[in-house]
Amino acid sequence: MKKLLLLTFTLLCVLFTNTQCQAADVNTVKAAIVKHAIEMGVDPAIALSIARTESGFRHEARSAHGAVGVFQLMPSTARRMGLNPYSLNDNIKGGILYYKKMYNMFGSVELALAAYNAGPGNVKRYHAVPPYAETRRFVNKIMTDVKNQKANPDPVVAKVKSGAYSNLNAKAPTPKIIDAKELQVEVLDEKPIELKLETLTVTI
Repeated sequence: MKKLLLLTFTLLCVLFTNTQCQAADVNTVKAAIVKHAIEMGVDPAIALSIARTESGFRHEARSAHGAVGVFQLMPSTARRMGLNPYSLNDNIKGGILYYKKMYNMFGSVELALAAYNAGPGNVKRYHAVPPYAETRRFVNKIMTDVKNQKANPDPVVAKVKSGAYSNLNAKAPTPKIIDAKELQVEVLDEKPIELKLETLTVTI
């Protein structure tokens, strides 16, 4: 019984530590987005909404079409901007820069978002948000999210503006690896113990 309690406690500590790391990673990604958005003259709420919609702030996200990272950049698009889409900071810069380019081209948040999703050629073709279900969902979802953020700003925005992340250097999340040698379990008997472990997912 003592062995089971000790092992369970150890596993709970590991899961709790990993949860804290994941939360910190999401906040670091958000802070990098806000920082770059402010520097580039883009509304942080829009930048955060694009990243949330595209990847849920996950740099490891990959799409079936080949888009990668937090802002789901196509590698070819990133390379044309002189950026590495597999670098977290470059991916964030590239996503915000591409949105800003689309905004400057069309002069409208909705059209810029549509161009971000469907490409500027399709927006020019229809002179409006293209009649594609995916693009319209994308634009509507982000516009709704931006409106919600205006009413309830993400705490990270205020922290970045106050200088709390002045030494920010966003890095891709690094999984915490625990050496089995660090786990010390006192064996009291030879009875086998069966444990069922489930993946813990935390959404921020």
